[in-house]
Amino acid sequence: MAPAATVCGATLTKGQGSDHIGRRAARWLVFTLPITGFVILVLVLVWGLARNPREVPSALLGKAVPVFDLAPVEGRTLGLASANLRDEVSLLNVFASWCTACREEHPLLLQLTKDGAVPVHGLNYKDEPADAARWLDTLGDPYQRTGADRNGRVAIDWGVYGVPETFVVSADGRIIYKHVGPLTRQALDQTILPIVARLRGGKPGERP
Repeated sequence: MAPAATVCGATLTKGQGSDHIGRRAARWLVFTLPITGFVILVLVLVWGLARNPREVPSALLGKAVPVFDLAPVEGRTLGLASANLRDEVSLLNVFASWCTACREEHPLLLQLTKDGAVPVHGLNYKDEPADAARWLDTLGDPYQRTGADRNGRVAIDWGVYGVPETFVVSADGRIIYKHVGPLTRQALDQTILPIVARLRGGKPGERP
């Protein structure tokens, strides 16, 4: 005869006791797993919210710029190709005439060019030719060269999440830094221009 066990005042056989414990364990898992999953989800969301959205890492950092060759924005004479992003530290700015945030940062790009702080090139993302031309003619053109990325293929190769985005490119054609969202004076002064200066081996604002 199987030995008996007493659970909550009831006498159970050995087999019955094992089944009872198994059912209790199953109920415990059913109860705790959703709570555990919820806690993990909350922690992930908190971690994501705590991160600076302008500092999204890029798998291309430290790697050579993607190979591309684009015609210029309508009304401009100089197109943009990967070969143009060599021999000097430069910025590549991804913009579009339909991008509201691009309008916010545009005065800063114009000031960078006016000051001769760093060469700025423009990658025009999924824009109508006439709209892009009107944008630059109206607001001013801060770019040494522009590339019309009509289908967005080049931007995808650069790992662009959206517009605007700005990349720091070294003199040997490597992507060194990626800024997501509109440029700010703080981002330029505290991060981007110091990186440019470090790559040049000089002080912020100095040209090689």
